[in-house]
Amino acid sequence: MTGTTPGSRLDLRRYARTDVALRTPVGYADYKSTGLRAPLRTPVDLPHRLTEVTGPLLGEDRVTAADADLTKRLGGEAQGQRIIVHGRVLDSDGRPVPNTLVEVWQANAAGRYRHVVDNWPAPLDPHFDGLGRVMTDDQGRYEFTTVKPGAYPWGNHHNAWRPAHIHFSLFGRAFTQRLVTQMYFPDDPLFFQDPIFNSIPEGARHLAISRFDYERTVPDWALGFQWDIVLRGAEQTPFETEDDGDVA
Repeated sequence: MTGTTPGSRLDLRRYARTDVALRTPVGYADYKSTGLRAPLRTPVDLPHRLTEVTGPLLGEDRVTAADADLTKRLGGEAQGQRIIVHGRVLDSDGRPVPNTLVEVWQANAAGRYRHVVDNWPAPLDPHFDGLGRVMTDDQGRYEFTTVKPGAYPWGNHHNAWRPAHIHFSLFGRAFTQRLVTQMYFPDDPLFFQDPIFNSIPEGARHLAISRFDYERTVPDWALGFQWDIVLRGAEQTPFETEDDGDVA
């Protein structure tokens, strides 16, 4: 079944859904705030029509190269270990998703967000706002330069600390591909006690962890981490609930 819009022809095919066994639950007892917002009834799958398989036009000309470098803001350079985070955005069939917006936000190297409700006593970095965005290229590739975020306490349980992570927001090609998620770093010692990470079914947790990429390091400058993002289907990057309990 097909439909048309001015100047284009749209495929109204059904986008592949994630395997039920690999879906992150929206209600997870150890992640306390989900008890206040998880749906009480079983979700109902709706058919995909024109509204679901079309997406917004994001005005890529408004995104500049400077938006992808989080280390140089407000007239100076951020403190911390510089890293390059790169990868590809793919759809459920493994095809690259070109010209799509990727946005990130994160804590600074001390584990603090530049946010009015983050008031734990870690230093703010005057040259780091923790916000970035980039458009994927024609092969679905993206890249950010930033600093590795620090861990921080968040009060979910006794001595609770969030593992280092970067938040990602993607729009994909259609509203059914909308994804808000978190990228983690390999071998983080805090995985064992973090209910947000552990709410992801065990078989899908590796999809949320980046890979150290020595080949992408810049000598004497920055380390490299590679993370591919899959928007739908069996290998979909785990979805983050609307409110993960962070301050940003």
